[in-house]
Amino acid sequence: MQRIKISKEASGKKFSENWNFCVGTGRLGLALQKEYLDHLALVQKEIGFKYIRGHGLLHDDIGIYREDEVEGQIVPFYNFTYIDRIFDSFLEIGIRPFIELGFMPSKLASGDKTVFYWKGNVTPPKDYGKWRDLIKAVITHFIARYGLEEVLKWPIEVWNEPNLEGFWKDADKAEYFKLYKETATAVKEINENLKVGGPAVCGGADHWIVDFLKFCKEEQLPLDFVSRHAYTAKPPHITPHFCYHDLEDNTYMLDEFREVRKLIDESPFPKLPFHITEYNSSWNPLSPVHDTAFNAAYLSRILSEGGDYVDSFSYWTFSDVFEEHDVPRAQFHGGFGLIALNGIPKPTFYTFKFFKSMGEEILYRDEHCLVTRKRGGSIAFIVWNEVMEKGEGFERELELEVPVAFASVFIKKQTISEAYANPWKAWIQMGRPRFPDKKTVETLREIAKPHITTNRVESEAGYIKLKLTLTKNEVSLFELLKIEDESDTYLGLDDSKITSY
Repeated sequence: MQRIKISKEASGKKFSENWNFCVGTGRLGLALQKEYLDHLALVQKEIGFKYIRGHGLLHDDIGIYREDEVEGQIVPFYNFTYIDRIFDSFLEIGIRPFIELGFMPSKLASGDKTVFYWKGNVTPPKDYGKWRDLIKAVITHFIARYGLEEVLKWPIEVWNEPNLEGFWKDADKAEYFKLYKETATAVKEINENLKVGGPAVCGGADHWIVDFLKFCKEEQLPLDFVSRHAYTAKPPHITPHFCYHDLEDNTYMLDEFREVRKLIDESPFPKLPFHITEYNSSWNPLSPVHDTAFNAAYLSRILSEGGDYVDSFSYWTFSDVFEEHDVPRAQFHGGFGLIALNGIPKPTFYTFKFFKSMGEEILYRDEHCLVTRKRGGSIAFIVWNEVMEKGEGFERELELEVPVAFASVFIKKQTISEAYANPWKAWIQMGRPRFPDKKTVETLREIAKPHITTNRVESEAGYIKLKLTLTKNEVSLFELLKIEDESDTYLGLDDSKITSY
């Protein structure tokens, strides 16, 4: 059993909110669907991310770039009907766009190479002049509709994973650098205070970041932030309907955060903001690990410590309304989302919700625990027990002595685990219905709630002692609250007169 006595003294360390700065989404065109917006409203109510980032702003299904023929000449036409509807919805729900400029409109594309079921074009523009005009028209429109003060708060990222052939024709570094140059300078011509950055590469391509920073310095280009993606999956085993991985230890991702932060600080642009604009365990939207209690426990340490190294890290994604590999084929299909189809929260959803309850001041932190103090003196802490081995058991015992500012303490404990808030497990027990009926959906929603227990304890010398047994892949949130006892205001109070008490 691990025994920890937590000091009453302030640690001087603050728990940052970088973990909920941004969240990912499927292509922006999906925001025209009701279920998508319902999921986003739930995520914002329960977690409250500040920004949302997704592909496809310039894809044909949004319809921004069109061309008309006028007197034998091809004339661009910019249509903002759908993007206005989408961004209006985001802002009404309380989340701002983290703009990703891509993919290439088919009328402007230099080739026909595409990615995903929805065929996002990944070729450079055939006319960089028209590309610059498009970028300027889009950003200028946003300013006209939402105001300069608002749009200045929106980061603008140039493209997505250009180091991969699937996302940028031939993974041509020089061509991406040209795209960045043309795009960033066009953005700054509108207003020099707009924030633009890149290169949005995936893990394992940090040499791109080094070369990109060098290029921006040599060309004297504007650069307001660096972006990168992070996943921990090892090479996949792919079946017709699923993708299975072994994973690196979760410290692998934290090490990446730390190492790239160091690369930036040693570059010609030290101290630039560093945004992880995608992260998860697996990078594949058909990976069942995303649906599991393990994923919830596995990511807990990353949420706890990641903000020490990066200015944001954006979970990919908030919802299983997502179509990279075709329309989802089952209720649970390994999707990235915090919320499964039919509005069923996954265990990882509650990990994020639990972290929303953390206080600003860190009293204690290790690889399986984060203890914080809130303003007013209440305590909130999270403990987790990720287990990468197969099989039963793997319980972890812990004894915590926690400082409290109150004589009488109300304890609320919420738990997710293999046994609790695990709708994926119940769905398997149901026979994995692909398209469950409404009654089954309601059952899964009921199952998807954390297990809650409560207690009242009296402190001794400013401490309470808690003995915990964490089960496999458990994540538990404890909230220690002051009791304002009004029992003596009830005349004739005597619970012993109640049958069975």
